[in-house]
Amino acid sequence: MDKSIQKCGFFNLLLLLVAAGLSTGISRETGSLADDLTTVFLWLGFLVAAVCYFQIRLAARESVEKMEMEELARSAGKSSLFESEESDVLPTRRAREQFEKWLVPAFTLLLLGLQTAAAGWFWIKAANPIKSVNTAPLILLAALYGTLFFLQYLVGKYAAGLARLRDQKHLRPAAGFLLLGAFLSLTAATGLVADYFGNTWLDTLLARALCVLLTLVAVENLFTLILEIYRPKFDKRTTRVMYESRLIGLLGQPEGILSTAAHALDYQFGFKVSETWFYRLLERTLVWIVLGQLAILLLSTSFIFIQPGEQALLERFGKPVAGRDVLGPGAHLKWPWPIDHIYRFPTWKIQSFNVGFIPSEQNANEKVVLWTRAHYLEEFNFPVASKETVASGSNPDQDANAAPPVNLLTASIPVQFQVTDLVKWARIHANALELLERAATREVLRHMVSVDIFDIMSTGRAPAADLLRQRIQAAADQLNLGVRILFVGLQDIHPPVKVSPAFEKVFGAEQDKEAKILTALGDSAKTNALASGEQFTIMNNAEAFKVRRTSQARAQASQFTNQLTAFQSAPRVYPQRLLLRTLEKATATSRKYVIAVTNTHEFIQLNLEEKIRQDILDLDLSTQELDK
Repeated sequence: MDKSIQKCGFFNLLLLLVAAGLSTGISRETGSLADDLTTVFLWLGFLVAAVCYFQIRLAARESVEKMEMEELARSAGKSSLFESEESDVLPTRRAREQFEKWLVPAFTLLLLGLQTAAAGWFWIKAANPIKSVNTAPLILLAALYGTLFFLQYLVGKYAAGLARLRDQKHLRPAAGFLLLGAFLSLTAATGLVADYFGNTWLDTLLARALCVLLTLVAVENLFTLILEIYRPKFDKRTTRVMYESRLIGLLGQPEGILSTAAHALDYQFGFKVSETWFYRLLERTLVWIVLGQLAILLLSTSFIFIQPGEQALLERFGKPVAGRDVLGPGAHLKWPWPIDHIYRFPTWKIQSFNVGFIPSEQNANEKVVLWTRAHYLEEFNFPVASKETVASGSNPDQDANAAPPVNLLTASIPVQFQVTDLVKWARIHANALELLERAATREVLRHMVSVDIFDIMSTGRAPAADLLRQRIQAAADQLNLGVRILFVGLQDIHPPVKVSPAFEKVFGAEQDKEAKILTALGDSAKTNALASGEQFTIMNNAEAFKVRRTSQARAQASQFTNQLTAFQSAPRVYPQRLLLRTLEKATATSRKYVIAVTNTHEFIQLNLEEKIRQDILDLDLSTQELDK
């Protein structure tokens, strides 16, 4: 084996050791998660480079041993000394095979364990980062990371090119880690510069991205071990070592994607697509095309459009820009990201939050709200004053039935507001909305303990809502929140769900009592009115009977006087006339037959059968009547 391969492997090992040591010192000074993860990758690369260098040394010794054996075989010819097993006369080869059979899988398993442990540890730290003021010389440490980037990139590119030209698979893992370490050093330097200008959020973002990368590398290593178990053992032609990461090699040498794509295109189309002028041009200019697209993308961040109803805060390296701190609707220019950054806020939009309840999506469309069933995800009970006091002279400590001076009440209180001063709303407080919600809750509690439960549930609801709006507005002004409270609603006011059935029973009993009293009053009024009417009727009937009997007696007296005069005038005629008149009245409805002639022999048949209709049978059927 060429000595340049061994020198390159040793220099890779030495440079990764130096880079890992320097990165460890820098991460201790800065306390940055991104620097810690960069250090982890560099130390893992150092372990991989150490195993690679050891295998390179084994391969070199095996090559020398094989050349010596071939020279001895040519000079001494075939003898019994060289007719023994090849494994007996090539101990270096046997040592290399044993190393690849046992130690390489063990090292891969160890590497997987380290990667998994580091990924889990840093996921926990990146999920809850500790914010602290960094007093380290960040620019100097960023420059040191920049130096590491330059050295690792040059050596890594040289090692990757040498491995590709000489087909040395043991150089590729260390070369990949060198190139990855170069990019990670550049990333860590960027994070330190951003931290220097106050953008601490970038360190957390980079740390989470590196945690994802470390997790993917660990997963790839796991799949490599599983596939190695099921790989056919008779196929000893391996082009990659077990602990080599294809993902790291891809990140360190992105040109490998073009080679893979070229082979795929050649295979699919059946001719050398990779040798056409267009593909060659694309291969030469791909980096510049990608850089140009990135530059256009970065330049596009200089143009921003604020939508109607919105306002935005402009910050330059995390600090407000004098004279342009608040941007209104329309088109604006700014420095590209990450120099300038904007934060949009819907200042013209009417925003709202809820006090006293947490809404539920399942019950959002309910039209009927019942006291006895919870219609929100969570409801809070407010203490409300009560006008009911303990009877005078009683001792509340001794009276078990004494009513407490307060009650509990559940209420849904939506609060609507609008941002009027964006600087106060976004810059003075870390979470202005949460502070406004707490201030509103405090004012609601203060008001509830000063009102009566029955007043707030009935006639006092509207005045209470207006008073709450004024109090919440005063609290917001005192906190410099820069908002205007537009509406405070008091809705769904009722006792807690657990006591609502008992509350309804008490009110139901009171309503039943009032209903019975009103029913009794109605019955009383009805009975008295009927009695008065009956009395009036009886009195009028008696008076009418009196008048009638008096008139009849007077009329009979007058009639007798007149009849007496007539009788005295005609004593024989008057009784006969009176008799005939009485007979006429008595036989007015009877049928009468008159016999005109008494000396004839005519036979008269009388039909004494009763008529059904006397008016029809008594009709005159003469011709004269018919003619009419």
